[in-house]
Amino acid sequence: MFGIRGATILSLATFLSFFSLNADAADLHSIEIKGTKLFDSVTKEQFFIKGQHLDIRPIDTSDRTYSVAYQPRGGLLTGSDPLTNEASCQKDAQLMKDLGLNVIRVYEIDPTKNHDACMSAFASAGIYLLLDIATPKYSINRVTPEYDLTLYRSFVAAIDAFAGYSNTLGFVAGNEVSNDKSTSPASAFVKAALRDAKQYIKSNKQRYIPVGYASNDDQYIRDAIKDYFNCGDDMSRADFFGVNLYEWCGNSTFQTSGYSERTKEFENYSIPVFLSEYGCNAVTPRGFTEVAALYSSDMTGVWSGGIVYEWSQEDNNYGLVKLDTSGNVTPLPDYQNLKAQLAKVSPQGVSMNSYNPTKQPANCPAQNANWQASSVLPPTPSEGSCKCMMNSLTCVVSKTVLDSASSDKTLLGTQLNAICGMSNCSDISADSTKGAYGAFSFCTPEDKLSYMYTVASNGDGSKCASSGYSMQAQPQNADISSCSKIKATNPDTGISGGHIRVNAVSEASLSAVAYQVQLISSAMGATFLLYAIEYFM
Repeated sequence: MFGIRGATILSLATFLSFFSLNADAADLHSIEIKGTKLFDSVTKEQFFIKGQHLDIRPIDTSDRTYSVAYQPRGGLLTGSDPLTNEASCQKDAQLMKDLGLNVIRVYEIDPTKNHDACMSAFASAGIYLLLDIATPKYSINRVTPEYDLTLYRSFVAAIDAFAGYSNTLGFVAGNEVSNDKSTSPASAFVKAALRDAKQYIKSNKQRYIPVGYASNDDQYIRDAIKDYFNCGDDMSRADFFGVNLYEWCGNSTFQTSGYSERTKEFENYSIPVFLSEYGCNAVTPRGFTEVAALYSSDMTGVWSGGIVYEWSQEDNNYGLVKLDTSGNVTPLPDYQNLKAQLAKVSPQGVSMNSYNPTKQPANCPAQNANWQASSVLPPTPSEGSCKCMMNSLTCVVSKTVLDSASSDKTLLGTQLNAICGMSNCSDISADSTKGAYGAFSFCTPEDKLSYMYTVASNGDGSKCASSGYSMQAQPQNADISSCSKIKATNPDTGISGGHIRVNAVSEASLSAVAYQVQLISSAMGATFLLYAIEYFM
C-alpha cells in the first residue's frame, strides 16, 4: 500500500486510483477467528486454509533457476518482494486459483512499495495473504536475540502496508525462531514483538487482523513452544499457531506419518492451528497424499488446513512451477499432483453462529533444560525513553562510529563488547532466561553505546573524547531516572541511530497520510538525509 511519490500532496488521480485498485480486495470477505476456528466474516462458514508459499520470480543464469526470495529451506537473502509485479501476480493468481488455493504465505515484502495491483489480483482469485512481518534484515536472531526500536518500527511498517486489504488474513511474527532447546530463550523476544503487533493493530486499525507464530517440529521443544505462545494475558497470546511439518513423506498414512500424534497434541488447544509449511520431498514427484487426511474428519476438528511449500522451483526441489526470465510459467508434476488431491477434498466445518468454543489457554511451560524462556517478556520499545536517555548523556558516540554503523555494525559490536567487559551493562542488556530487562535494553545499539560511554566516564564529559569513538555532549535533561518511566507509544516520532521512522495514523480518522523516513544524529550535529514517502492507509 506504500507508493513513493515526487510530492507531498496527493493528486486527485492518485487518490482515486487507490480506491480503484482496492475495489476487488474490498469485495473479498475478511476472515475472523472464533475459538479454535477460522470463519468467513459474512457467510459465517468455517474457513479452511488451502495455501501455497509464494516466492519471488527467479533469476535464470547458466541454465539454472534461482529464487532470490528469503526461504527458510534455501534461497538467497536479498530483500525481495513478490507482491510488486502486477504481471507476475496475475499469472500466479490464475494458476493458484486453478490449483484450488485460497491462501498464499509470503515471507518478505518491502513496505515502501505499492502492493495494490497484486493484492487486487489475488483477491479477484479468492486468495488471502498470510504475511511474515519479520525479514532477514529485520528479525530476531535466535542465537543472540534482542527486540529493539529498529525491529518494532520495521514490524509496524509491514503491518501498515497490508492492514488495509480485506484479503490480509493474518501476520506471522516469527518463523522457526526458536528451533531447538538451545535457542528457546529467543521466544520471549518474539512473543513480545507479537504482543506489540497485536496492540498496534488493535489501537490503530479499523479491522483487527490476527497475529501468530510459525514453529518447527523439534521433538524437544514442540510441547513447550505451543503452550508458550498460548499462555499469559490475551494480548501476549498468539491468535493462531502454525506448524511447519514435513513428517508425511511419500505414500505414508495418518497413523504412520506422525500426523495422528501431532493432532492429538493439539486436541485441547484454544486457538486455530494449521500447517504453516508442509510437503516432504524425500520422494519425488510429490504425491501430496497427506491432503486427503488434512481435510478429512481425522484432522479438521483440530486443524484449519495447511500451506504447501513452495511455489517456484529452486535447487531445494520444492517447486510446483518452473519460472524463467521471460515470464513463462510451466507447471511441474508436483502442481498437477497437488491439484488432483485438492480437487478430491471438501472439508466439513461448522457455522460460526452455532459454534461455542470451550477450550482454555495453556499454562506457561516451566523452565527446564529443554525450555529456558521466561514467561516474563521484554517491554515494548519506547522511543520517548530512549530519546530522554540520550538527552541526559554527557558522552555520546562520535561521527566515526555513526558513519561506520550505517554500513557495518562491527565497530559498534566491538565497542559494546569491550566496554561491557569493564562496566556493568545491565541497564542496556536483556536476559530472557531470567526475565530481566534493562531500562534501555530496547534502544538502538548506537544509543546503548552512548549510554555506556557516559557510564564509563562517570558522567564527566571531559573524559570521553580521547578514543575518537566518543565525544562530549551537553545534557538537556538532568534526571535520567525519569527516562525509564516514559511509556511506549506508536513509533511515530523522531528516532536516533539512523533507522526508519514510521508515523502510525488511525485509519478511522485518515484515509491518506504521509510518513517520513528520517535519519537523524544522536546529538552529534551531523547532517543527515530527510525525505518523505507518501502512502495510503
